Amino acid sequence: MDQTQKFRFWILVTIVSISGFSQGMLLPLIAIIFEQDGVSSSLNGFHATGLYIGILLASPLMEAPLRRFGYKPVILAGGLMVAAALALFPVWKSFWFWFLLRLLVGIGDHMLHFGTQTWITSFSPKERLGRNISLYGLFFGLGFTVGPMLASLVKVNEALPFIISASISLAAWLFLWALKNEYPEHDTDQSSFPGTMKRFGKVLKYAWIALLPSFGYGFLEASLNGNFPVYALRSGIDVGAVSLILPAFAAGSLISQLPLGILSDRFGRKRVLTIVMLAGFICFTLAGFVQESAVGLFICFISAGMLVGSTFSLGISYMASLVPRQLLPAGNLMCGIFFSFGSITGPFIGGLAIQHLKGPSFFYVLSGMLLLIFIALVAFRPAEPTENQAASS
Repeated sequence: MDQTQKFRFWILVTIVSISGFSQGMLLPLIAIIFEQDGVSSSLNGFHATGLYIGILLASPLMEAPLRRFGYKPVILAGGLMVAAALALFPVWKSFWFWFLLRLLVGIGDHMLHFGTQTWITSFSPKERLGRNISLYGLFFGLGFTVGPMLASLVKVNEALPFIISASISLAAWLFLWALKNEYPEHDTDQSSFPGTMKRFGKVLKYAWIALLPSFGYGFLEASLNGNFPVYALRSGIDVGAVSLILPAFAAGSLISQLPLGILSDRFGRKRVLTIVMLAGFICFTLAGFVQESAVGLFICFISAGMLVGSTFSLGISYMASLVPRQLLPAGNLMCGIFFSFGSITGPFIGGLAIQHLKGPSFFYVLSGMLLLIFIALVAFRPAEPTENQAASS
């Protein structure tokens, strides 16, 4: 990459880290506030889905504005929407008003991620695509990890975390103005909703396999954060141990995000994804055998994080290597959609397993899902050669 591309890349990943920071703060902060106010756990959980519902509602409508206005305006609009929504939380404390704001944060964050992902995949050279997308994932993960620390400020003042997060988001948003706007590669289909649906169909034809890691990561992340604390407490593991075990998965993903991205550049996306899915299946299966040991679970979680904690970024880079360049916007949108599907279905299926099945069923649900994706990866054969595949062969 030349100096202009490097400058643009680091601005974009910095913006993504701030987005991760605001998301990481919002999830525990609202959960804590509602719990203190006596809101039921089911309603609390429903409220948390607002972020993902916003993503699903907005996804089919985002490609046309990107093609018409370019990357920069879409990212600017998304960043401003997130900052404004965060600033409005202290204005009126209401369950449904906050749900609406959460929808707006989901839509704004998705606009921001869609724009940055597509821009990075469009200008990254093939031999550095895995590295660049893994850095993107790493910076988001760092922000998401730091975010919950801000939630503790609710003890000082309930509005303070929202105000600080909105201020940081706005400050990062200002840096975007330094970038020169660019447009995605032209596509023959019209830039409209029907055109987007047609491109979604083409992405499914070429790269359905690359969408499964995004689904799997959403399934894992939401299940571990939403179901595991309940499962662990019912299994007799104390709260202190849970607070150490749960972040181990995220910590593991931060450790291996960049190395796995570089390995995918060198040895191939499919090969790396196949290996990490099989290894992740083994880790969560072993977790079922050591479910009563806090130390054993910590080791399994950090190992699983190092292996499958990077599957979202690996899936994006795999998708980008399977589809023609003019389908990159639609492909990035579909990665976000599949992530949201996984985030919504994971806690539901995990909750059913905890409620109705005995023993280490929760871990076997996770390992079974990873095994199915592994089998699909092994069985996958490309529909037909694409421009990107031809260039990389």
